[in-house]
Amino acid sequence: MRNEAGLSRSLKLWQIIMLGIGYMTPMVVFDTFGIVSEQTGGHVPMAYILAIVAMLFTAASYGKMVKAFPVAGSAYTYTQKTMNPNLGFLVGWSSLLDYLFLPMINTLLTRIYLSALFPEVPSWIWVIGFVLLVTIINMISVNITANFNTFLVMFQMLVITIFIILVIKGLIQGEGTGEIATIQPFFQPDMQLSTLIAGATVLCFSFLGFDAVTTLSEETQNPTKTIPRAIFLTALIGGILFILASYFTQSFFPDVSRFNDPEAASPEIALFVGGKLFQAVFLAGTFTGTLASGLASHASVSRLLYVMGRDNVIPQKFFGYIHPRFRTPIYNVLFVGGISLSAIFFDLVTATSLINFGALIAFTFVNLCVIVHYVVREKRHKTVKGFFIYLLAPVIGALSVAVLWFNLDSSSLTLGLVWAAVGLGYLLYRTKMFTSKTPQFHFEEASDL
Repeated sequence: MRNEAGLSRSLKLWQIIMLGIGYMTPMVVFDTFGIVSEQTGGHVPMAYILAIVAMLFTAASYGKMVKAFPVAGSAYTYTQKTMNPNLGFLVGWSSLLDYLFLPMINTLLTRIYLSALFPEVPSWIWVIGFVLLVTIINMISVNITANFNTFLVMFQMLVITIFIILVIKGLIQGEGTGEIATIQPFFQPDMQLSTLIAGATVLCFSFLGFDAVTTLSEETQNPTKTIPRAIFLTALIGGILFILASYFTQSFFPDVSRFNDPEAASPEIALFVGGKLFQAVFLAGTFTGTLASGLASHASVSRLLYVMGRDNVIPQKFFGYIHPRFRTPIYNVLFVGGISLSAIFFDLVTATSLINFGALIAFTFVNLCVIVHYVVREKRHKTVKGFFIYLLAPVIGALSVAVLWFNLDSSSLTLGLVWAAVGLGYLLYRTKMFTSKTPQFHFEEASDL
């Protein structure tokens, strides 16, 4: 018997946007800069423009689906309700790779950063401390989570603002291109479209997180209006931040010749731009980025597990439980915290490989769900406007995701397929080889929240 407590509808638009931006981590622009600058021949901002255009089509698809199904299950619920309950479960199971392991990756990054700063302290202490902090905040209240996350995001924006001011000062003094306003980072006659697309493919993974706000639909005031706006604005604002920061970084560093290691250029970028004092502030911004992303991703996966538990496709008594006082899925929060502790044993390459497969599965099926729901079922594509919004736009979104699939590394694909196979095995057991129905979602369970 499921407990009567439900999620609390208390989040406002700005809180949702900040959670989404926190999930995306604005400071990540510096982590990928060296790699993509080398790959694109010094045109990172242009690659970001291509990436954001591609991602906005998928963001629009999420917005359309949340209007039809304003519940917390995201791609899992959309596929379940528009296509097939069994397929919906497999999409939700695959998406868990993205949602479930990102909190662990943020824990792992924190361990790496703090162990580098304090090598004499055992690394497991940082893991346990970080997981305890994120778990306790998520247990108590979604509003506390959102407000603390907002503070962390604003600090990152402050660091980026100081960075831009220092870059402008350096450009005036003749550093880099020596110009505050230049078209060079966006266009040069010898630039190649193929390298830009390759760079944009890498940068698209920086946008993972705009979709996570859909898991907060049942804790949002007026979700059919608020969540679609939040999804689009999260992707757009995140994209503008990335373009702006990468423009000034590229102007200061027209190529990667000044970096000892372009794949780990972030600390050198801070050092060259502002010296050791700013480098310390910059590293603080990097740490708050992992904390903000950790909070937001922990909250999101807890809600996805809650919906799957409420549907009884995973054990309802545990995963479908809401604490009557805190109004949070407290068992799920603790469960995700337990998984995050595995950061003690994982390395970054393996951990990162776990999330890309799940994210691309979700992106692919959300675009397809728009076509099935609005075109096949509701026939809304028969007008010129409807053709573009409900057919052409999601097709472009799906094709953009297909480019990402083509560039997915083999380890991500292998681990993802193994995870999907485990989910298929569980589904076969749960449905007795498809002879019984997968439990369906009941909307009245969400209507009284």
